[in-house]
Amino acid sequence: MAGVESNERAVISQLVDRLRASYPDVSPERVTMVVEHQHAEFDGSRVRDFIPLFVERRARRELATARG
Repeated sequence: MAGVESNERAVISQLVDRLRASYPDVSPERVTMVVEHQHAEFDGSRVRDFIPLFVERRARRELATARG
């Protein structure tokens, strides 16, 4: 299980980097905060396979709204 958690953390870290590049007008700290918040929403989920995808979709939606 630790390997899965480690892999998920790595994917989320890569997601933060991609979103920072996609939303240069949003502060890097804000991007990180949004991703961490969205990721935390899935803390109780038992099936974790698609969580990074769900986090990305929700974070992009929130960042696009913040962008204006």
